[in-house]
Amino acid sequence: MVAERWVSTERGAHLTGRRKVNTAPEVLLRKAVHAAGGRFRLHRQIAKGCTPDFVLPSRHIAVFVDGCFWHGCPEHGRKTPWSGPNAELWADKMRRNAERDRRSTQLAQDHGWHVVRVWECQVRRDAGAVAHAVMRPQEPDQRPVFHSLSDPLDGVPPAR
Repeated sequence: MVAERWVSTERGAHLTGRRKVNTAPEVLLRKAVHAAGGRFRLHRQIAKGCTPDFVLPSRHIAVFVDGCFWHGCPEHGRKTPWSGPNAELWADKMRRNAERDRRSTQLAQDHGWHVVRVWECQVRRDAGAVAHAVMRPQEPDQRPVFHSLSDPLDGVPPAR
């Protein structure tokens, strides 16, 4: 039997009230980008269903800082199947998160933005290096576009 509603559990209590915007990794990266000379706008909606964590309007760069847990970091994301009363709901939620990431990336690109997605762990490890990777002047087709299991942000591996 599949639960249709979330069942409150002690193990999940720590997830209540998690921030969606202005998370510690976002703020850390924004400070590093600002220190590197980048000027940005926060949470600007590019299209319906696409609101990056911040954008660099003059460079037409949209930046998403993806949490390792919520977006399935290959290094720190879940590696075992979900268990417990909410197992199927968690699996569906993570699948929807991945679909939303792909959709928002595509929407931003369709509107002429260069998309950079970085893992929370990359920012925590070396925010300055990530900021320089975001800011580095490159041809649009050479700029890091999307983190993936095999291609983390160029030159900034996930923290171990």
